[in-house]
Amino acid sequence: MEGNERRKAKRIDLQAKIIVNRLDGKDKHEIDVEITDVSTSGIGFICKEFLAKGSIYDADLTLWNKDVIHCFIEIVRIMKKDDGVHYGGLFIGMPENDAKRIEVYDMVETYSKDN
Repeated sequence: MEGNERRKAKRIDLQAKIIVNRLDGKDKHEIDVEITDVSTSGIGFICKEFLAKGSIYDADLTLWNKDVIHCFIEIVRIMKKDDGVHYGGLFIGMPENDAKRIEVYDMVETYSKDN
């Protein structure tokens, strides 16, 4: 299965939640999601509400140290599984310094697991 991997950046696990607001519609309510993985290029999460493929959401990603990264996510993948609907999203226009914050999280997490 590894030969089918198409991701450009290494995926890391993050135990956090985000709140998203849909940008391309009049309804701008918040949706609570459970993050399953995150990288500098995108995010995977489980959500109880339907999100349309290709839709763009305004999001606040909360890191382990309570830092918040404000970003935009485009839904690019939807998979139904036993535990809910899994979504894959790409970060759109994420500033380089925010992507670096995710890399730092990965380094801290990797170091913690190794020691």
